[in-house]
Amino acid sequence: MMKTTPQESTDNAEPLPEPGRPEAGARSPRRRRRWPVFSALGLLVALTGYTVWTNVRPVRLTASIELRATPDEVWQVLADFDAYAEWNPFMKQAEVTSDGGRLEVGARLRNQMSHPSGETTFTPEVLAVDPGRELRWIGRLGPGWLADGEHRFTIESLGSGQVRFTQSERFSGALTPFLKGQLEGETLPQFRAMNEALKERVRSAG
Repeated sequence: MMKTTPQESTDNAEPLPEPGRPEAGARSPRRRRRWPVFSALGLLVALTGYTVWTNVRPVRLTASIELRATPDEVWQVLADFDAYAEWNPFMKQAEVTSDGGRLEVGARLRNQMSHPSGETTFTPEVLAVDPGRELRWIGRLGPGWLADGEHRFTIESLGSGQVRFTQSERFSGALTPFLKGQLEGETLPQFRAMNEALKERVRSAG
């Protein structure tokens, strides 16, 4: 007699997934791809917020000195870039590099600055030129949002042959909080040194 093989039951077999449909509990590839996008957007928002915060909370340096002179006499020394190497301990060299070589709004400068930690060269853009009153420029490190420095000189008449000369700078940008100690410890003393040297230069020129 022929033996028959019993047919296997398929009642308890797991159904095969339909083509194109992920198995239960499996993450969709599209969902997995969303995480890097959300992470990048979150990082961008955080960096933008941090940059805005550093711009509304800048580091400011200010140094003033009073001297017996007229505003025009002080201006003549301040605007004579060619003579900086003779007396200026902070800005060793300064020159107008834009076409025409005139000190005017929009002109480009090349300034060599001296610090205890070394020398640096910046190429700022002139923002204001008011003879006998104000000279102002802005320098940028990198694309601009890393660190900006707006440098300003003002000459204020006090009467009776006295003037107040003020040198200041407003630093802003993402790197500014990390440079605060160096700016206050190295750059501010150089402001004061330049002010004292300018006072002596004006006195000797008079």
